[in-house]
Amino acid sequence: MLFSLFFTFFKIGLISFGGGYAMMPVIQREVVKHDWLTADAFNQVITLAGTGPGPIATNSATLVGLQTAGVPGAIAATFGMVLPSLLLIILLAAFLYKWHSNKWFKSSFYGLKPVVTGLIIFAAIHFGLGGLGVDKFQVSWDRIASVLITVGAFFAIIKYKLHPFFVIVSAGIMGIVFFQ
Repeated sequence: MLFSLFFTFFKIGLISFGGGYAMMPVIQREVVKHDWLTADAFNQVITLAGTGPGPIATNSATLVGLQTAGVPGAIAATFGMVLPSLLLIILLAAFLYKWHSNKWFKSSFYGLKPVVTGLIIFAAIHFGLGGLGVDKFQVSWDRIASVLITVGAFFAIIKYKLHPFFVIVSAGIMGIVFFQ
């Protein structure tokens, strides 16, 4: 049973891409196929896994293993889920360590920084505007308030060196005031 849990979650961790929620159908298919849990019990596991800290796929593996074979099952399933990523990171780190002083390699990473920054800014704008439910170039009170909160948070962190926790709480309070 323990080897089956480990190997099943190792396969899932090795071949699944797209984040934890993208892995859920694969995990459910394997769990139900092996008769470890019913579909309803698996849905309860997913609900519980989503409420805990950390990746939902790893939390799901832990809870499935715990329900199936107790603490040893939880350890086997969790280790199976994280081992492929751990091995990949070790291989990638070895590669990067070997090439980190190469000037072409360094230059390529310096060239990627502005691209990654641009992608993050694009995603923030895209999701920020899309979440307001208005056309992208239409000015509204919601959009102005969102920009004010964003600019205020940026200056609070950069210029006044406030702790991000206080900025997040303040932004949440401003959101309640502006959007209620």
